[in-house]
Amino acid sequence: MQFDLVSPERSLASMEATSVQIPGADGDMTVMADHAPTITTLRPGVLKVDAGGTTHEFVVTGGFAEIGLSGVSVLAERAVARADITQGDLDSMMDEAQDSYDRAKAAAQTDAGLVDDAAKLLADMVAVGSEIGLSSKQPNL
Repeated sequence: MQFDLVSPERSLASMEATSVQIPGADGDMTVMADHAPTITTLRPGVLKVDAGGTTHEFVVTGGFAEIGLSGVSVLAERAVARADITQGDLDSMMDEAQDSYDRAKAAAQTDAGLVDDAAKLLADMVAVGSEIGLSSKQPNL
């Protein structure tokens, strides 16, 4: 099946894949040929693509995936190939998540759900750092 990964900055991947593991907002999912058409949102995590006997990994911070008859298209808010990610990249992602949490916390007087969403985003970013072997900043909850 065809796999495409695009972020606002650029196209990161376009290849024939045998499977794609997606960090979905409602749980991880694996897509293979003939998967039912689906659209899902992404949570921060590691997206894994098996292609030609090689696994390609990308750190994504969010976005959505469209699974169709011809393959999978992922539009990520931010995506970096795992091999290219640096401690500085993870720190920047963590800073963005912390800022989102801080803004949600300040607005909590009108919508407490925003704080829960932002806290989950921050926890997901900590989990990404652990999964890829980089040290994430401890969240300031």
